[in-house]
Amino acid sequence: MNQQQLRKIEFGVATGIFLLALINLLGPSFMSNDRISMDGPYVYKFEQYHQVYDYYLHYVLPAMGKMLFLYLSFIAMNFLIIPRFFEQGKWVEGGLLTLPVLLILFVALMVSNSYTYGYMLGQYATIRGAHVQFAKMAFLSTAVYAILYVFYYVSKTLYADYLHRWVTEKFLPAKGAKELLIVGITWVALVAITYSSTRRIIFFAGPVVMTVYYFTQYRIFPEYELHRNKRVLWRDLSLLLLMVNTLMVIVIAVVAHRHAGSSVPLGLLSLLFCVILVLPLCWLLFKSRQQQQATVTGLQVALGHSAANLDFLRTQINPHFLFNALNTLYGTALQEEATRTSEGIQKLGDMMRFMLHDNTLEKIPLDKEVAYLQNYIDLQRLRVLVSPDIKIEVNIDETNCHHDIAPMLLIPFVENAFKHGISLRNKSSIVISMSCNEDKIFFDVYNTVHPRPENDPERDSLGIGLNNVKERLALLYPGKHELSIRQTATGFFVHLTIDVNR
Repeated sequence: MNQQQLRKIEFGVATGIFLLALINLLGPSFMSNDRISMDGPYVYKFEQYHQVYDYYLHYVLPAMGKMLFLYLSFIAMNFLIIPRFFEQGKWVEGGLLTLPVLLILFVALMVSNSYTYGYMLGQYATIRGAHVQFAKMAFLSTAVYAILYVFYYVSKTLYADYLHRWVTEKFLPAKGAKELLIVGITWVALVAITYSSTRRIIFFAGPVVMTVYYFTQYRIFPEYELHRNKRVLWRDLSLLLLMVNTLMVIVIAVVAHRHAGSSVPLGLLSLLFCVILVLPLCWLLFKSRQQQQATVTGLQVALGHSAANLDFLRTQINPHFLFNALNTLYGTALQEEATRTSEGIQKLGDMMRFMLHDNTLEKIPLDKEVAYLQNYIDLQRLRVLVSPDIKIEVNIDETNCHHDIAPMLLIPFVENAFKHGISLRNKSSIVISMSCNEDKIFFDVYNTVHPRPENDPERDSLGIGLNNVKERLALLYPGKHELSIRQTATGFFVHLTIDVNR
């Protein structure tokens, strides 16, 4: 996950939390239920010092001010100062911009404290003493918020660089993550806008429903489609429901002491709700998705065959003439002792032969795909041979690579590396690695990244070819491949694993 994608998610989540917090703060003001208290947390303090307490002036407005300035400070730091200054190495400029953000937050918190804790005006001997206390509290809060943000930034950077690939590939599929995020936001919204017992039920039952949904959609039901053993299916479902609802009962008993007596009945009610409503809905949704996916896959396969046939017909425009012309040029280059030219022509001819014949097959031996890759890399080496600042490293171990593979799956990543990773002005590096075991093919490509001019037509075309190969992989190897693409300021990394025997 790159920083740009992460910041889009961050902006949506931060804005959602801010709006939900406002709704939760303002909700009691719009409720006609007399049982909802309109007293703030420190009303007894104001009464103790014989001061008039106003719910809006001493609670709602100060809380709104804190939320607003915290939100704006986060936006300023996370989306402006950090990416444009600190991440670019402009430490002095970034520090000079951070100071006014912290100062504005400090002043906003101090003013909010003077209203929230206004009773201190009667607690201290002088007004100045109370304001000094407000300033101390605001300073401490600002320092804590700054430390928390630094911790958050370090954590999210480590996650994006090291953990995201493992989480998405080994535990949480990208589609499942998006769905859980949507359901989670909905759950938080319902908790924020409801009150009393309804809020408690939604708060504790929400994670149960989300857990059941995820494991049925992405673990239990897909595995059942493979083994078709109903006893295993009911065993897995029973264990899932018992575990999550038992855990909910324990959490209620530990966290909500006042409602510990209702934890077991609430757990039984949640279990019944899951059995009667949640599981049937999850099964219907799973089967509906399967049917939709089968329809889409059939259409994609048909469209892919039609496009392939059309492309093949286009390539039949007298290919023998092209091969004869290449052979003539190859012979001429040998007579003129132009070794590099003859070698390039020969490799180009081999690549054209692959494109005309092997590329039309559904599967080809992996060594043919590797031979095409080697020819392409060798041609590129001829092009950049004169530049000492360009390093091309190829580590291909074909020891266990006896598999068949769909043609032209690996070359787009290599083409992308040479297209965007080679610069005649800056030091460039491309590293290509491949190995196999009895079941899988492991393929890695790394290339340096160089800034392109604003008027470069290829500036924004980085992901077009990669998106096409992603679609082909999803079509040809559904659930049988793992593709990880990561970009930093200086490098572009691709890791592909294909399970060819699954």
